[in-house]
Amino acid sequence: MRIDVATRRDRLTAAVAVAALEAVLGYALITGLHVVRGLPAADPLQVIGLAPTPPPPPPKKPKPPPKPRTRSPEGAASPPNLKATPTEIVRPPPPPILFPPPPPVAAAPIAGPGAAPSAGAAPVPGPGTGAGGEGNGTGSGAGGNGTGSGGGRGRGKPPKHLHGRITNDDYPPAAKAAGAQGGLWVRYTVLTSGRATNCRILRSSGTASLDQTTCRLIVERFVFRPAKDERGQPVQADLVEEHEWIMDEKNPPPEPDGPDPD
Repeated sequence: MRIDVATRRDRLTAAVAVAALEAVLGYALITGLHVVRGLPAADPLQVIGLAPTPPPPPPKKPKPPPKPRTRSPEGAASPPNLKATPTEIVRPPPPPILFPPPPPVAAAPIAGPGAAPSAGAAPVPGPGTGAGGEGNGTGSGAGGNGTGSGGGRGRGKPPKHLHGRITNDDYPPAAKAAGAQGGLWVRYTVLTSGRATNCRILRSSGTASLDQTTCRLIVERFVFRPAKDERGQPVQADLVEEHEWIMDEKNPPPEPDGPDPD
């Protein structure tokens, strides 16, 4: 019995030792036969040309926002049509009619004596010798030469004197004191209103106060029926006439003061 136990123990030990030896040999075999793979060969260096990077494109400008569209109101009425207004055309006034002056009247160098109705300014108008006007004379003096009756020449009708006179009562005091007398020729315009204007002296009496008084009184006093053209329309007209200033015997010039009596 003891022999069998010892034999079994020896066999087990021998089996363990053999197994361990086989394991060591197997490990050594595996380790010795291990092949180390080499690294793959590196590729040769290559030169590559790189182009410069282009700059980035400029930023795009933002588009402006679209303008809002205003819609016209529907059904709105159109503006009213323009109304044509005719232009008034006024016919320009015709040029004034100039009546020819009468022929010169011979006057005596010295006024002869006589009564008031025939010398100086009579209270009633005398026959006239003016330039073509119709009506009684308005000049002062014997047979006052004014716008008297006469044959007017030209188209239409000449002015007709209605009223307004110059008498010896209008004698300028300075001219009366100096004994100044004389006749003068004047020319003035009769407007369509019948009033006289623009009186001027054509031939002086030689005394400024007589000339000025004559024109002033003509403009202030004389009233006419205006001249008319061939269509019967009133027009302006110029008249030429003579006026005389003659001292009246009732109003002689004052005598100069003499020396005082002793």
